[in-house]
Amino acid sequence: LIALSGNADLMERVKPSVASDDTLLARHPRGYLDQGAELSGDKGGDTGEGASIGRGGDRVARLAAGGTMVAVDAVVARDLRRVCALVRPPGHHAVADLGMGFCVYNNALVAVRHAQNHHSLGRILILGSGVHHGNGTQDPCWQDGSVLCVLLHQDNLFPIVWGVVDAVGEGAGEGYPVNIPLPGGTGNAGYAAVFERVVTPIVRVFDPNLIVVLAGPDASDLDLLARMAVTVERYRAMTGVMVALAEGCCEGRLMVSEEGGHAAPYAPYCSAAVAEVLVSDASNQLKSVGDPYRARAENLPSSRFVGLDCQQALDDAIAVQRGYWPL
Repeated sequence: LIALSGNADLMERVKPSVASDDTLLARHPRGYLDQGAELSGDKGGDTGEGASIGRGGDRVARLAAGGTMVAVDAVVARDLRRVCALVRPPGHHAVADLGMGFCVYNNALVAVRHAQNHHSLGRILILGSGVHHGNGTQDPCWQDGSVLCVLLHQDNLFPIVWGVVDAVGEGAGEGYPVNIPLPGGTGNAGYAAVFERVVTPIVRVFDPNLIVVLAGPDASDLDLLARMAVTVERYRAMTGVMVALAEGCCEGRLMVSEEGGHAAPYAPYCSAAVAEVLVSDASNQLKSVGDPYRARAENLPSSRFVGLDCQQALDDAIAVQRGYWPL
């Protein structure tokens, strides 16, 4: 369920824990936990909207949340350099009292609250690079300036109406949800521009104590539920940017959690490229995982040029975020 990187070129497998009620209560109310236990002990059912579990499924969901928490523990304690949590079910759509979009418990937020409560980390960055908006991840950050959520997603895809560019939080959290909705077909060049012009400068100013990346490969070129046209090499490059930011901001503390991904012939290559970067270092960047559609991937127009609609979306995001960050 979870693999963690130790020395360069090696991966060390670590056993996840089953998240306890006390741990989950930092994000989810008692009634929701009771519902999960009841469904799991019977014939299963939906924990909300499109987040079904079968008999015994509550324990599996608790392993996903507990595994993500163990991953954060390992990297914060410096037992391991970087961490990749390969867990299912994912978590970024799960709100406090409702499962959603295949997500039962919000794994990353459970881990983030654990890091704040037990490791006294003050500022944590969550970067969501998947195709769907991380509504459940953004929800508790709306009024919380200790957690910065930078969320890249396909505009108005799922959940509908979430993640608009001017959704910036309120109160102490104003400016901390950074929503970057992008048009279908954005591709490698558009994502590169977003990381260069928005993600990197904001992260450097925020200066987090820990970076958590929600990196499901569902923005990939062949994903069945999206149209973002991102290829293996861009997943590799995005991970490299986050590794460099972590090295510069928080002594390398980086946890990557697997979220979405629905293209069985292509998603594994994207995830493997992410893992290769995590176990590499600056002097030894592994590139044994190639793109099975290399010629096509390199020749996609969106791999070479930022489209006009993407440029407009980027300009809109920068215009909003300049009210909060020096871009």
